This record gives sequence, C-alpha cells and structure tokens, in this order.
Amino acid sequence: MNKKVGYALAIVAALVAPFVIYPVFLMKVLCFALFACAFNLLIGFTGLLSFGHAAFFGGAGYAAGHALKVMGLPFELGLVAGIATAALIGLVMGGLAIRRQGIYFTMITLALAQMLYFVCLQAPLTGGEDGLQGVPRGKLFGIVSLADDLTLYFVVLAIFIAGFALIVRTVHSPFGQVLKAIKENEPRAISLGYDVDRYKLLAFVLSASLAGLAGATKTVVLGFETLTDVHWSMSGLVVLMTLVGGLGTLSGPIVGAILIIALENKLGDLGNWLAVATNIEWFRAIGESVTIVTGFIFIVCVLAFRRGIVGEFGALFKRAPAGSSAVH
Repeated sequence: MNKKVGYALAIVAALVAPFVIYPVFLMKVLCFALFACAFNLLIGFTGLLSFGHAAFFGGAGYAAGHALKVMGLPFELGLVAGIATAALIGLVMGGLAIRRQGIYFTMITLALAQMLYFVCLQAPLTGGEDGLQGVPRGKLFGIVSLADDLTLYFVVLAIFIAGFALIVRTVHSPFGQVLKAIKENEPRAISLGYDVDRYKLLAFVLSASLAGLAGATKTVVLGFETLTDVHWSMSGLVVLMTLVGGLGTLSGPIVGAILIIALENKLGDLGNWLAVATNIEWFRAIGESVTIVTGFIFIVCVLAFRRGIVGEFGALFKRAPAGSSAVH
C-alpha cells in the first residue's frame, strides 16, 4: 500500500514538474531513468553485469533518428524501429555473451559494444563524428504535434510510466522470480530444471529493448543523435546511476538518474554562481569538472551507502519497527 501511495505521489509530482522546471531537462531525466531501470533489470534482478548497454541506447537512437528523418516514418514507427534495432542487437550480443559468466561476460559485452561504436563512427548513415542532426519530432497518431515541449513531455512521461510498469510487472511475475533464483544460486536453478541460458537471453533482450526505447525517445526529444550515446562511457554512466540509486531496487535507478543528470546539467551553473558570490575561482573549476564530482559521489556511495541511496533508506525503515518493538 505504501508503494502505491509513493508511486501516486511521484506521478502527481511529475505532472506538475514541467510547469516549474524546464521540460526538455525533465524529458532527458526521464529517458535516462528508463535507461537505468532497464539496466537494473539485468544486473539487479538477474545478476548479469553488462558493460555494453550503450550499444542498445545509442543504436536505437540512430535507428529511430534515421527512420524519422530519412525514411519519413511517423513518431510511433520511429520508436518501434529503435526498439526493434535494440532488441536485435541484444539478441546477437546476448547470444554470444551468456555463454560466459562473471568478468568474461562483462568484457564480451564491452567488446561487442565497441564494435558497434566503430561501425557508427564509419557508417555514412550515422553522420560519423557530426552525428545525426535535425531529427523531426513528428505528430502523435498523425494528429497531435509534438513540436511543443510541454506536449512532448507528457508523451515521454507516458512512455516512461509504461516502461517502468513493464519492469515492475516482470520483476513480480513468475519469470522474474526465476531471474532472482538465477541471480541468487544459478546451479540450484539448473538443478530445478530451468533452462538458465534461455532465461538469461530473454532478460538480456528485454533489457536491451527497454534501453532502446529510452534511447529512441531521447533522440526525438533532443532532435539529434551522436557518438556519445554509443561510447563505452555511456555504459559506465548507467552503471553509476544504478549503483548510486540502489542496485536491485525498483526506484533506485530513477533516483540515481535524477542525481547524475542534474549534476551534469546544473553543476556548472552552481560552480559559476559560487565563484561570483565568494570570489573564489576554485568553485568555477569544480563546476567544470563534472566527472570528478560524480566520481566522488560514487566513492561516497560505495563506502557509506553500499546498497545505494534508496537501498539504504529502505533498510533503515525496515529496521525502525524492529527497534521500536524491542524497546517495548
């Protein structure tokens, strides 16, 4: 019941937010939050650390951008093209990677993702280093224009809620319970008769598809797609979001995405303001060094918040009733 109330309050806050905060920034946060939730489905509930999720995020972005700009497809089919591309990449990559475990699995996903990065760098369809520019937003169902930021925001919010609801349903389904069993004790899951490799591959493709939905939506929001989204650093960024927010929690990746994206976008402004207010130029340097600050946050979370922000708060609330009952 408490979770339902929390989700309801979060939706209300999301509906009010674009009237207070710049909608494009909020849409970017929603896209990365869905990306982090998709990644968390794989690592947090299946125990597979992929370091190649940028391939799905960026690959879908390029596919959706090409479908919308060059092929002239409507908004909905553009997203479908991105999701289908990410699912296909995930099927190929997952089919090769799940044959290995641990660090070997991670390195295979990284290597395959970097192969896609170099393909995007050289392919004429992607625009190379210039990226894919001028991607149109189009119309929803061919009727509602998405040129207005506020209109597009509510569409992106609906996409995020649908994607998040799918993840929640998956985690609490029998399929999700098998994934948790594989994460906790894979040999035991095998002994119970489960085809572990098939479950892993399904989880991998589902995670890739949701990451592709996030990447395709981001391309529509910003109107361009660049090599940044297929670079290995994007895979590292989504790992950071998930770990900071709370690995294996449903809302943790959302919190992590909000924190990291807010730092990337607002830290420079904060640093400049502090430099002017205090006349200390050192603050300006901090504002320009976003990676240093995010790295520091990561270190703090690893040392002090091993479960992530949401995980630690959840554990704290679980301990509170036990402590109070012990007193009485």
